[in-house]
Amino acid sequence: MINIGWIGCGRHARQMLLPQLGRNDIRIAALCDQDHAALTRTAHEYGVSATFGDFRELINAPGLDAIGMAVGPQLHEAATIAALRKGLPVFQEKPPAATAEGARQVAAAAVKARKPVVTGFMKRYSTGNKIARNVIEGGNFGAIHGVTATYMTAPTYFVGEPDYTGFFLHHCVHYMDLIPWFMGEDFGDMNVRAVSPTPGKLLLHLNFTANSGTIGNIVMGTIQSRGTPMEEIRIMGDHARLHVDNVIDVALYRDPPFKADDPAATLDPACDTMVWRPNFTAAANEDHKGYAALLADAAAVLKGEDRSAPDIGDGVRAMERLERMIAQIDV
Repeated sequence: MINIGWIGCGRHARQMLLPQLGRNDIRIAALCDQDHAALTRTAHEYGVSATFGDFRELINAPGLDAIGMAVGPQLHEAATIAALRKGLPVFQEKPPAATAEGARQVAAAAVKARKPVVTGFMKRYSTGNKIARNVIEGGNFGAIHGVTATYMTAPTYFVGEPDYTGFFLHHCVHYMDLIPWFMGEDFGDMNVRAVSPTPGKLLLHLNFTANSGTIGNIVMGTIQSRGTPMEEIRIMGDHARLHVDNVIDVALYRDPPFKADDPAATLDPACDTMVWRPNFTAAANEDHKGYAALLADAAAVLKGEDRSAPDIGDGVRAMERLERMIAQIDV
């Protein structure tokens, strides 16, 4: 059991992240938030008596083994660097900072402190994405030739922010990590087209190449309802294709023969389509979005174990890709 000091008691932290800590032998020893009501409510829920309104005071509290946070990009940078200077490992939600340069500063602080920083790219852990990546790495899928992906959201959070900063930092940054993670390589050439029909509503298409020859297109925007499925990923190989929809529906298409004229037609596990989707009627407490699996790896890293969790280096690369994309948007 290790003691963590946690910064940020907003809805996302309370509903998605904090519930995962206890199941991974992490005790919430201290909490911090400037919103006194949120801080008090969260402290009551988790039985925490040490509460702070300033992250610096929390980081300097005695008896902490690690720091976790889910706040905003500027505070992620400042609080992570402060924690590293105190010699504490960190879990930080994405984005790691407000800028790529800020993320690089965090990375430099981590190297100097010789402490890990886990960055919360949970989409790597979403069940469908995890299955697809394992299929690709299994050896039978072959090279990736094309990727198309759609990741939408609604304008709700961005109407009052016409420069779309929140959309870029909290939404788009996910696919700046996820798609290169699928491919196992970085974007090469990148071209972006965007349209904004009204303030707060943006649709952009990012097309890219990679050094291996992979080509792809990513569609992101703020013009769909959050009440509908909004993620579609298509990964194309040679006579093989992976579809991941809504992070829970996975299909592997291969090279089956035509069946209409075959009286002995059947389903061949060697070549026919394989499909997976979760059983939501089961009583098992499964998190297909990926937060539980992410925090399990993060907990292991904070305890000094070796896991392939996304780290601040991944955060730097995602932010650099994001800024390349943003530089081409003119709306």
